[in-house]
Amino acid sequence: MENTGNDKAESAGISRARFMGAAAVMGVGAAVGLPAAGASASTRPSRSPSPSPRAAAGGPRGLTHRGVVYTVGAGETPGTAWSGRRMRGDIRVIADDLHADTVEVTGDGVERLNATASEAAERGLHVWLQPTLGDVPEREILEHLAEAGRHGERLRKQGARVTLAVGCEFWLFVPGIVPGADVFERIDNLEKGNFDLAKVQKRLAAFTAKAAAAGRSVFRGRLSYAAMQDPTFENVDWNLFDIVGIDYYSYFPQRADYVRELRKFQRWGKPLAITEFGTCTFVGAPEQGGMGWSIVDYGKTPPEIKGNVVRSERVQAAYLTDLLDVFESMNLHAAMAFEFVTADAPHRPDKPLYDLDMASYAIVKPIKDRPDDPESGWHWEPKESFHAVARHYGRAGC
Repeated sequence: MENTGNDKAESAGISRARFMGAAAVMGVGAAVGLPAAGASASTRPSRSPSPSPRAAAGGPRGLTHRGVVYTVGAGETPGTAWSGRRMRGDIRVIADDLHADTVEVTGDGVERLNATASEAAERGLHVWLQPTLGDVPEREILEHLAEAGRHGERLRKQGARVTLAVGCEFWLFVPGIVPGADVFERIDNLEKGNFDLAKVQKRLAAFTAKAAAAGRSVFRGRLSYAAMQDPTFENVDWNLFDIVGIDYYSYFPQRADYVRELRKFQRWGKPLAITEFGTCTFVGAPEQGGMGWSIVDYGKTPPEIKGNVVRSERVQAAYLTDLLDVFESMNLHAAMAFEFVTADAPHRPDKPLYDLDMASYAIVKPIKDRPDDPESGWHWEPKESFHAVARHYGRAGC
């Protein structure tokens, strides 16, 4: 398989999926306010969300953009190394079979980001470009952002629909905001309470302003950022951006509660984009929100699923479509399902103990040709959630 991307990104990057796994292992969710467990997964949300004022007034209805997150990391093993050929096939599926009109191109490595953004634009998709280099000095993160932003601007000038998001949850990925030399130390310090919230917020605000300025300096389209959904921890100055972006992993038994929670992010009077939403593939996963990875014991080699977890693609599919219905009812700007594929969380139908796809938010399941070989080739197959999202997007006319 071909590889591309700069060396710094390959050595320093951490994928969003790996962050979520690390956060689950370290127990960071409670420390920083990730959503707590809700009602039983068997309790389906009520189907009577409050209508938005815009819809009640006869204005446009539904989401403006319907998409999926596509991560372009280097891969954790030789078998899952990044492949341009595979990426091109995936983008085609996202456009033609998933019926999405938007793809959130995220991860690190400018060449990978640029190649994927170009392919998405060529397919007529709206490109939501979100570089996420972390665990390197601020200067390198901002340079990485600017390089990707310049390419996004070139695509925009050529007629592509492009939004630039300057990053994702800087409090975790950018050194110097939360104490810790790397993302794992920062997670540990968050879990133990070894941080000063006022200082963290001051540093976070300063870097967010720098990132917004870097984005504006190279990109003339609409600018956004992917923030944690807890504004008491990550209190973003949304005056810096054109679009409010939230990574959203709540669970409520009643749909009206989602609407009530999301309304607070609309108080700035700007479009609201759900830059991530989703759940894992087991019974009870929605209640765990962004902590679904906690069912994996990474202390073992190979990693194992803990406890008596029951795989359920139906649960994942139902949560995604329920949330999409809520977002449509509120006429939100965009919603990006997290994520298309997590290559390093393979499905093991033969050995549930090692079925890491149960702890995956992806809507397709990777299957290795040789399950115990890190260099094995692999393919993916759609989950029920893929088909459910495709039906929803297809009905919306994307």
